[in-house]
Amino acid sequence: MLLVSLAPASAEERVDDVVVPAPLTQTISIKRQQFRASTQPQLTPALLAAYVARQQQIVSFDAFDVPVADADLNESVLLGYIARQRQNQALDAIEHADFSKKPALTADVLADYAASDFVPTAKRVKLAEGERLCLAQAIYHEARGEPREGQLAVANVVINRAMSKKYPSTICGVVFQNADKGRYKCQFTFACDGRSDMGRERTAWNRSLQMADEAFYEFQRGDRPGVIPDSALFYHTTAVAPKWSNTFRRVAAIGSHVFYSTN
Repeated sequence: MLLVSLAPASAEERVDDVVVPAPLTQTISIKRQQFRASTQPQLTPALLAAYVARQQQIVSFDAFDVPVADADLNESVLLGYIARQRQNQALDAIEHADFSKKPALTADVLADYAASDFVPTAKRVKLAEGERLCLAQAIYHEARGEPREGQLAVANVVINRAMSKKYPSTICGVVFQNADKGRYKCQFTFACDGRSDMGRERTAWNRSLQMADEAFYEFQRGDRPGVIPDSALFYHTTAVAPKWSNTFRRVAAIGSHVFYSTN
């Protein structure tokens, strides 16, 4: 028995019928014209006049009739602005500043400042980086095994000394005071023990750098970490009992360090 199946012709073999749009009759054309006329306004003289009037109103818009402020910056304008901006610290400083006993800002005053006090920004940045490094070295060698509060307490002592008239006024000056006098004759043992002052334990060193950044930021603002009293200038580990500890007043004990004040 022979079975025969009929398969549809392929796409190449199929011939599609050509689709031709219906002719545009007069009735359809009239309907289209009527639709346009009902949806779009006619350009009449009245419509054109209204458009021109609207454009003139936009051009002459005067911000809701609010008068333009006087552009001159005089004393009354400045004081009025200060009175309205009470949260602006810079303007508050201007308002309360007393210039009665200070010289006027003259060319001679600027010249004296440039000759004596002016420090280029690049030099200031370099000095700040050096100060942070000295503080990080003190934290690392003196308290790298201490918790966060203990490390900041050591940095606090260094900053307390730098802000005291009894010690050098810089961080590096405090940390390396008397380091040139010989081995073990300095204020901090690591500064004159003949070894490298850079940290070798990467994790502890990175942490010391972070603590130094935080503490030095406070120092730059004229403040301190605040972990111990401002009067604390000395400390020792709990493993020793130096004779001078009986002379000073104990003010704090953090981790393995005990801190003292002279008053």
